[in-house]
Amino acid sequence: MVTVDAALLPALHDVLVVAQTSSVGEAARRLHKTPSAVSQQIRRVEDRFGVELFEKIGRKIRPTAAGEAALGALTRVFDEAASLETLLGELAGAKVTTLRVAASDYLGEALLIPVMRWLARERVPLHFEITTTHSTEAARLVAQGQVDAAIGSIDRELAEGETLLFSQPFFWISPRDGKRRPRPLRERLADGPVLRLSAGSHGRRLLDAHLGSLGVRPASTIDLPSVSLLVSYVDQGLGVGLCPGLAALRAPSARVHVERADIPALEVRLLLRPALRRTGPVAKFLDRLLAEGQRAGELVAAA
Repeated sequence: MVTVDAALLPALHDVLVVAQTSSVGEAARRLHKTPSAVSQQIRRVEDRFGVELFEKIGRKIRPTAAGEAALGALTRVFDEAASLETLLGELAGAKVTTLRVAASDYLGEALLIPVMRWLARERVPLHFEITTTHSTEAARLVAQGQVDAAIGSIDRELAEGETLLFSQPFFWISPRDGKRRPRPLRERLADGPVLRLSAGSHGRRLLDAHLGSLGVRPASTIDLPSVSLLVSYVDQGLGVGLCPGLAALRAPSARVHVERADIPALEVRLLLRPALRRTGPVAKFLDRLLAEGQRAGELVAAA
C-alpha cells in the first residue's frame, strides 16, 4: 500500500495555488502568507521528490513539464478534499454552502441577480463568491477548479459537465442621432470610434474577424473590459460596438440603435466543476438558473 506523507499536504496546496495564479506573490496573498513562506513550501516539495516544478518567465512563473504533469493530480486531490469538507459539514449540521461562480458582467446581471434574489427570499442557505470576467477566462477558471461554476459563451461542441442555457445572437449598437435611419454600418465602423472588448474574449475575436471580412479599418478604437461598459459608452452617445443579444436588448431603446449582426449565434452554457457536490441548496440554485436561462433564450429569440 502506497502512503502519502500527510505533513506534505499544506506544501502541495501551496504549489497548486502558485500554479493556478502563475505568481508566488499572488498565491501568498490568497493564502495569507509571505512570499518567502510560499517559496519555502515549493522548495520543500521539490527537494522531497527531486523535481523542479516551476520555471521563471519574465515576472511570471509557469509549471515545468513535471509541474504540468503533477498539476492535474493535485487539482483532483484538493477537489476531493473540498467535497469531503462539504460532506462532513453537512453531517455536522452545517447549514450554509458557499458557491464560487464566474460569469461575464452582463450575464451575471441578467441571470445571477434574479436567481440570488429568489434564493434570498426563499432563505436558501447558500453564499456566493462571484468573479466577473469574460467567458474564455470563466471557462478556464472552472477547468482549473478555481470556481465551482461558470456561465459563458462557448463556440465548441457541448462537453461533459456543460449545460446549454440558451443560444445568443449578436447585434450592432450605436447612438441614435435623431435621424429616422442611421448611416450605413460600414460608414459607422470606418469612422468609429469602434468599441472593442478585451483581447482574448469571444466578442473581440468575432469583431476582429468581421472587420477583416469587410475590409474595414476603424479610424479609432476604444478597448473596454466589459459588455456593460460598452453599452454605457453607446448610451452616452459615443461609438459603435458588437454586442451580445441579451445585453443589446436591455439597452435603452430611446438612445441606442440596435440592429442584428450577420454573425453566427453562440451558445451560452453553464459549466460545472466535476467534483461539485449537488447539495440541496446547490440544486435549487441550478434549477433556478436553468429557468432564468430559458427566459433569456425566449427574449433573444423573439428579437
